[in-house]
Amino acid sequence: MDEEIAIIDRTTRNEKIKNFFIDYKKELIIFFSILILILFSYFIYGDIQEKNKKELANRYNLLTINFISGNTINTEKELILMVEDKDKTYSPLALYFLIDNNIIEEKILINELFDILIDETSLEKEIRNLVIYKKGLFNSDFSTENELITILNPVINSESIWKSHALNLLAEYFYFKNEKQKAKEFFEKILILENGNRTLKLEAQKRLNRDFGD
Repeated sequence: MDEEIAIIDRTTRNEKIKNFFIDYKKELIIFFSILILILFSYFIYGDIQEKNKKELANRYNLLTINFISGNTINTEKELILMVEDKDKTYSPLALYFLIDNNIIEEKILINELFDILIDETSLEKEIRNLVIYKKGLFNSDFSTENELITILNPVINSESIWKSHALNLLAEYFYFKNEKQKAKEFFEKILILENGNRTLKLEAQKRLNRDFGD
């Protein structure tokens, strides 16, 4: 008797499953078609991203090699376009190469390229903080006090590993302007950082002892 009931239950269950697939045949086909399409698109997107990354690497390497070899045709234009590609690896490298080799002289343009990296490029948190610091470093020779602090504020008000670098930049900025009290305050802030750069902490202590001692 129990065996017969089990057979009936199993038959009923199989019938329900069969009816489910019959009743929802259209919906199931659409669902699995969409699922396959999503998976296919994901792998295609990955392949495209990998291809684009290799193309950017080749472009960057070729441009820098040509520049070093003396062939500077289109270097500025191509590197600017590379920054505008908003790639998290080669866009920062392209901007640094432009600055380090004095390829661009327009300060406004360079700051606009910095802003593309900071505001529009998907950089890792600490890479973004490094770019902000480098923007501050670039501007420190000609910016006003308020402008420089505004640039560096996102790093100064964070727990970034680059915070001590930003504070040191401001300390040196004010020391160069002979505003020694402000410089002293920023050197002292470096000393109390828990995750501050050890070398900068030692240097800040030396500067305080040497230049601000009683």
